[in-house]
Amino acid sequence: MPSNGNQPLTLQFGLINHEGRYLTAERFGYKVNASAPSMKKKQIWTLEQDSQDTRVVYLRSHLRRYLASDKDGKVTCEAEGRHSDCRFLIVAQSDGRWALQSERHLRFFGGSRDYLSCFAQGIGDGELWAVHLALHPQANLLSVARKRYAHLSAEDGEISVDMNIPWGVAAILTLVYQNGKYCLKTCDGRFLSNDGKLVQQSGRGTTYTLELKCGKLAFKDCEGKYLSPMGPAGTLRSGRCSKAGKDELFNLEESHPQVVLMAANGKYVSIRQGVSLAANQEDETEMETFQMEMNKENNKCTFRTSRGNYWALVAHGGIQTTATQVSANSMFAMEWLGHKMALKANNGKYICTKKNGQLLAVSESVGEDEQLSLKLVNRPTLILRGENGFICHHKNSNTLDASRSVYDIFSLQFSDGAYHIKGANGRFWYVNSGGLVCSDGEVPEDFSVELLERGRLAIRSSGGRYLRGDQGGTLKADGLSLSSSALWEY
Repeated sequence: MPSNGNQPLTLQFGLINHEGRYLTAERFGYKVNASAPSMKKKQIWTLEQDSQDTRVVYLRSHLRRYLASDKDGKVTCEAEGRHSDCRFLIVAQSDGRWALQSERHLRFFGGSRDYLSCFAQGIGDGELWAVHLALHPQANLLSVARKRYAHLSAEDGEISVDMNIPWGVAAILTLVYQNGKYCLKTCDGRFLSNDGKLVQQSGRGTTYTLELKCGKLAFKDCEGKYLSPMGPAGTLRSGRCSKAGKDELFNLEESHPQVVLMAANGKYVSIRQGVSLAANQEDETEMETFQMEMNKENNKCTFRTSRGNYWALVAHGGIQTTATQVSANSMFAMEWLGHKMALKANNGKYICTKKNGQLLAVSESVGEDEQLSLKLVNRPTLILRGENGFICHHKNSNTLDASRSVYDIFSLQFSDGAYHIKGANGRFWYVNSGGLVCSDGEVPEDFSVELLERGRLAIRSSGGRYLRGDQGGTLKADGLSLSSSALWEY
C-alpha cells in the first residue's frame, strides 16, 4: 500500500438544520443551540467512530465535550468522556442529509434555535441535518480499493486514480461546497462530471452527496450512483452501483507541500546525479522536487523524493537520499531568514553548498553558502484558513476578512525568494500605512512564506511583520512574533 506519510484527515464538519442554522456548542453551561448563520469555531464538530461497533459515532465539540441525550430527550454537551448516552447512529437520507438517532434510546435529534431535543420517534424535516465539511478544501484523494491516488490527467481530460504517491499540483483536488452537496474541482479549475468528463461549469451532474461508510467517504451523484475508479487508468466516474462497496470508498488526506530548493550558486538541489544531493541543475523537474513532511512533535521536517526515499545524514556530514523510513538522521530543523532559509541536520551542523554543488552538513553557523531559497510548487492556488475562519475579500472595502466560513482562492506567485499574492480580480495584496492587508494593489508587494508546522504556514510582510487575523476578523500585518492567530492552514 502506498504511504504518503499521512493518516486520513479527521472528519470535522458543521451540521445545518432545516432552517439553515448551524448546530453550536456554547462555552457557557456547555449548552447547544441551532442559531448560527455561518460556520466558525463553535459550529465545528469532530466525528469519532466506536472501535467495537463501526455503526456508532460520537460527536465532539470544539470544547472537547461530547453530545449526549438522556431518556427524556434532553440534549447536553458537557461529557468529557464517551458514555452510553453519547452513542449515535447516522441515518443517511437520499438527499445527503443525516438523521442522528440515539443508539440507546432510539429517538431522533432535531429542533431549532434553543429548542433542541432528541425525542422524535420518526424522521421529519426538523430531524434532518446537512453536513458541511470543515476540512481544508484542498486535499489528496486515495482510493481504498486500488490503494492509488487521484490526479488530473490533462491529456486525457479526466481524473485518473493510478498514482502511487500524490505528486505535483495535479494530485490536489478542491472540494467545493454547494447547498449541502460537493463538487470535485481540479487544479486547472474544471469540475468532475458523473460521466467522468471535466467541465468548466458546475451543474447537476457535477454535484455529489457525501456518505460515510466505516470512516471512509463515498460520493453519490444526482442519479443515486457512486463515483469509483474504472478501467486500467482508474478513470474516476459514476458506476452502476447504487450501494457503496469497497470500490466506491475514498480517504481524504492532507496534501503535503512540495518544493524546489535553490542554493547560493543559483542551481537547484537535485538527485539527478545519484543518491548524493547536489545543487547543480538549471531546470525544475521531478528530480529537483521534494515533499516536505513536518513532524508534529518537534516541527522538524523530512524531505522525500518522488521515488519515495528520504534525505538522510550519513558519515562525514553527507546528505543522501538512501533512507526508506523516517529516523533522527532524516529530520532537519528549519531556520527562516526572510526570503531564504537554512537547514540544520541531526549532527547540529548546517547544510552548506560546496563549490562543486555538493550538499554537506558541516557548518557551525549560517553564511551565504548555507542559505537556500525555497519555492512552494504545488500551491499555485492558495486557500488560507486561520483559527477563526477562511481569508476572504471584505464585502464593502479593499481589505481582507480572516473569519469567514466561505473562502476565496488566491494565486501564489514566486519571485526571487519572495511571493506575490493575487486575487481573482487580478489585483495584488499589499500592506497599507495603517497595517491593514489590502487586496487591490496594481503593484505586488513582496511577502515571505514560512512553512512552520504540519499543514500551517506563516506570512510576513515586506516590513517583517506577521499577517494575523485580529479579534474582529480583519487581516493585519502587525504580528511582532509568531502566535496562533498568524498560522494559516494552506
